Amino acid sequence: METTKVLASSGQTQTLEINKVLRNTYALLSMTLLFSALTAGAAAALNLSHPGIIITLVGYFGLLFLTTKFRNSGIGLLCVFALTGFMGYTLGPIINAYLAMSNGSQIVMTAMGGTAVIFIGLSAYALTSQKDFNFMGGFLTAGILVAFVAGLGAVFFEMPILSLAVSAMFVLLMSGLILYQTSDIIRGGETNYIMATVTLYVAIFNLFTSLLHLLGFMNSGE
Repeated sequence: METTKVLASSGQTQTLEINKVLRNTYALLSMTLLFSALTAGAAAALNLSHPGIIITLVGYFGLLFLTTKFRNSGIGLLCVFALTGFMGYTLGPIINAYLAMSNGSQIVMTAMGGTAVIFIGLSAYALTSQKDFNFMGGFLTAGILVAFVAGLGAVFFEMPILSLAVSAMFVLLMSGLILYQTSDIIRGGETNYIMATVTLYVAIFNLFTSLLHLLGFMNSGE
């Protein structure tokens, strides 16, 4: 009888902890998305130039390293906002480039709407189905690495077709990452809401920019 009570108490505690991580993750994610949108809007309004691929990569990985290092402290929260704010800044000039196209506003709004629908739909599915998507971990890691290297190749060697293929890959990979991360949280695998937030933010950011690229290409008629 005592063993049953202990197990029940342990299970209840774990459920409370998981719910706490979920609440904190979505609360922080909402704030970082808003902050990122503000910095993107400011960069677009001021017509700031894009920092370039090298500075973007150094800034992203540097801030990601700091966020990971301080993930268990208040400094980690500052790093998260620094990271998402920086990525928002890099997004501003990209949005301006699409807004300059014919039907640019429609392209941007469609990409935003598509990103929101995909994220909400996949998150809701992972939460309600309670399925374990941890089996996708190895595939996602390998796929993201391949897509990242291919993306760099497309930029440096100016290969638009490869760039489009990479964007299509990222749409699928980021969708899988949303399922994987949400599943990891609800099954108790990810207990740090800062890292969970960063993963979901990166998935949303890449999903949005990939949809922008694909929609922009279809609109250009190239």
